[in-house]
Amino acid sequence: MTDPAVFVLTVLFILGTPGPTNTLLATGGASMGVRRSLPLMVGEACGYSISILTIGLVLAPVISGVPWAALALRLVVGAYLVLLAVQLWQRGASFTQGARTVTPAQVFVTTLLNPKAIVFALGVVPFGAANWPAYFAGFLAMLATVAFAWIALGAALGQAAAATGRARLVPRVGAAAVMGFAAFLLVGPLVH
Repeated sequence: MTDPAVFVLTVLFILGTPGPTNTLLATGGASMGVRRSLPLMVGEACGYSISILTIGLVLAPVISGVPWAALALRLVVGAYLVLLAVQLWQRGASFTQGARTVTPAQVFVTTLLNPKAIVFALGVVPFGAANWPAYFAGFLAMLATVAFAWIALGAALGQAAAATGRARLVPRVGAAAVMGFAAFLLVGPLVH
């Protein structure tokens, strides 16, 4: 995908789509505020960088030749998301506004395992082009912008929840969303 306009629109669309990483960013913003959630963006950038570069530059030939690799990835990611959802749910029982509910390490692992990385690595970042590093740098700049937007949205929703006395719902809503993504990943292959 070497057309810059198509690349930008595609990246923004995929990054902006709700998913496990964005749910964690919004949950972090809702529970900790914007400033304290900014380190989560580093976890996301590192997770996507490692995953996309490894898949795009090293594993692409292997993945295309191993049909069960995608299923294995879905199962691993789904199992991790179930564990993460349980942890978020448990934090809801003793949650107070400002408490750390999401860590950069959790965002890193979630993003490292995020299926969106495969889409970016195999279909969006033009690794075959000579100037692919410039596209990847653009990807990271857009990632920072979208991540900040998810954190800010979460912070606004968290303030609204706190104002109505429902702050304890913040990690539980995040847990329910993450569990939904886990169910999609785990049950999807059984339906097809």
